[in-house]
Amino acid sequence: MSSSNINLIDSFQEFKEFKNIDRPTVITVLEEVFRSMIRKRFGTDENVDVIVNPDNGDLEIWRTRTVMEDGFSEDDDLEIELAEAHQYDADLEVGDDFIEQITLESFGRRAILAARQTLVSKVLELEKDEVFKKYKDREGELVIGEVYQIWKKEILVLDEDGNELILPKTEQIPADYFKKGDSIRAVVFKVDMMNANPKIIISRTAPDFLQRLFELEVPEIFDGLITIKKIVREPGERAKVAVESYDDRIDPVGACVGMKGSRIHGIVRELRNENIDVINFTTNHSLYITRALSPARITSIKIDEENKTAAVYLKPDQVSLAIGRGGHNIKLAGKLTGYEIDVYRENDEVEEDVDIEEFGDEIDGWIIDELKRVGLDSAKSVLSLTHEELVRRTDLEEDTIQEIVRILQAEFE
Repeated sequence: MSSSNINLIDSFQEFKEFKNIDRPTVITVLEEVFRSMIRKRFGTDENVDVIVNPDNGDLEIWRTRTVMEDGFSEDDDLEIELAEAHQYDADLEVGDDFIEQITLESFGRRAILAARQTLVSKVLELEKDEVFKKYKDREGELVIGEVYQIWKKEILVLDEDGNELILPKTEQIPADYFKKGDSIRAVVFKVDMMNANPKIIISRTAPDFLQRLFELEVPEIFDGLITIKKIVREPGERAKVAVESYDDRIDPVGACVGMKGSRIHGIVRELRNENIDVINFTTNHSLYITRALSPARITSIKIDEENKTAAVYLKPDQVSLAIGRGGHNIKLAGKLTGYEIDVYRENDEVEEDVDIEEFGDEIDGWIIDELKRVGLDSAKSVLSLTHEELVRRTDLEEDTIQEIVRILQAEFE
């Protein structure tokens, strides 16, 4: 066997080891490449049989031509004259099939090297397609990989098959810290083809990631006895999870939290101490909003179904709990329930309050946006807090807070 032949068969042995490519597919690719070589040399492959042994890579090429009377052959690629055929087999007659074996070395070294390169290219392309299809079908599923390389804006993660997964900085929990070799869990967030290469984006901030963690830790969710109705998150800060049980004997909240928090503690650690509120889902909107504002205790609530707004009244010491640090609690409660929630101290009358945007002529727009960001969207909601609390919750200076309070107080004097 020539060195060229050996190179091609060695290539086949390499292809058999390609991940994600099944053997029949590789055989099909090999056969197509060989047939392409045959067409270039003989003009057609219609009368050629290509046989590839899938176990050891042995290749046989058999070419069949019809024996014609001398001088009557019109196409040497499909026919052979009797005199030439008798040089190989004296028993052949006109009309018989002349079958000959074509060796790889007969194609020449240059053709074989080109075929090898084509094989590499086609199998790599197939592998990329298989990786894309595999992960496209797994969007939203949990994956585990190993940190391979860390860059400023993203982390390169390898799965168990060596496929490359990308964890962008935007999909990392703010407190995440990884080093090379660390094991990492995330969900498949988005899969695209970029310049013929599959780009697999994974995420640790998506609600699906939290849902998959619950499915791992809570057997009742995995078995379908408890359903997660909705998840909202401020990654690394707070999350709210609405759950419902299909079995009256199962307390969905208790099952998710576990004995002494045993089940939820593992999830909290994975999410870098993200606070998780598990809430019993209900179609009673008033009760649902009340539960969503946990841990705050609500005194009363007025709902406007048409405009999807809710006015919530609490004792003064519960207002800060309802709003939460950075306004996360009230913001997530709104996302979970689908209502725009306004918080008022008990005994405050809605009619006496003034929307913070009404002060646009006296207070800069960016300051109003900052107040609204932390759930302070009315004059009295701002005045209900101390200067220190306002400074702590917002990014505003003490002097700015004092000026805001002066303007708002003047409205009620």
